[in-house]
Amino acid sequence: MTPRAMPQTVAARLLHWFDRHGRKDLPWQRTAANGRRDAYRVWLSEVMLQQTQVGTVVGYFERFVDALPALRDLAMADEDTVLALWSGLGYYRRARFLHRAAQLCVERHDGELPREFSALAALPGIGRSTAGAILAQAHGLRFAILDGNVKRVLSRYHGIHGHPGQSAVEKELWRHAEAHTPATRIADYTQAIMDLGATVCTRSSPRCDACPLAGDCIARRDGLTAQLPGRKPARTIPTRATMLLVLRDGRGRVLLERRGPQGLWPGLWSLPEALDPDAAWRIARQHAQIDDVQAIAPFAHTFSHFRLHVEPLLFDGATAHGGIADNPRLRWCSAGELAALGLPAPIRSLLLDIARPPAT
Repeated sequence: MTPRAMPQTVAARLLHWFDRHGRKDLPWQRTAANGRRDAYRVWLSEVMLQQTQVGTVVGYFERFVDALPALRDLAMADEDTVLALWSGLGYYRRARFLHRAAQLCVERHDGELPREFSALAALPGIGRSTAGAILAQAHGLRFAILDGNVKRVLSRYHGIHGHPGQSAVEKELWRHAEAHTPATRIADYTQAIMDLGATVCTRSSPRCDACPLAGDCIARRDGLTAQLPGRKPARTIPTRATMLLVLRDGRGRVLLERRGPQGLWPGLWSLPEALDPDAAWRIARQHAQIDDVQAIAPFAHTFSHFRLHVEPLLFDGATAHGGIADNPRLRWCSAGELAALGLPAPIRSLLLDIARPPAT
């Protein structure tokens, strides 16, 4: 069996690789006058990078910090502003946790992210790995991280079988993550192991010839890179169906409805919904005087746990009934106002498509 490298040797090789190939110009890596990264920016990037790749995150990150450049700005923002800035990134609970955590920091921590691990990890949406990443990258403190990229690197390097989401597997991965984290250059090491997973030790077609750990990687030695880390047990994804009602008045405004706190897209602005054509007509007539309906091309949207089949119905030239102005969950919205609202990405795309003039 190939001898295993000592933990500090692994860190040294990763840092040497990082100095030559690591990513050093990401917008959240910019340092302040004290030479440290801004904890707010590190936190925001870590939350955005959960379930989302760097290439997608950069644009969202820059727009977010342009609008809300500091933690106190985020805390004071209304939820619609936060969700509008987040719209398109998905997993909107992340944005709500981010917003609530910022408010708690103002209430309990003088408007700053706490530097104590337990207090930081206790904030909404900040668990062990995210807290470690913030403290390591913003303050140079020795805390390990274990995001998806790191799990993949360590699973392959140490030959750890099983899905990383399983408790016993995750416990073993944390043990290795702690052991490999060096005493110095913590921020660079943290970025190095994440970069290695994102750019070299990728899920499919890993570039083992470019990996600084390839010499004693068990997965490479045993031909297991396609099997490690273990896959999540497969399950059938159910399909749901719904109808979305696009009520558009003579001024081009569309009726939006804020969804409830539970279920699909909680708290976001969306379109009225129905399960069948009869219900669609009944709901549409509750909100406006309508004469006709036009079917729009159906589409599907896949979530982590189900697939949604959507049939949009366009009720053009609708005339609003009275009373909607007094209902905080309903509003007529022009195309220009959509950008300021938290809308699910497929709903925003649908409304933008409808607003475009037909091709000639």
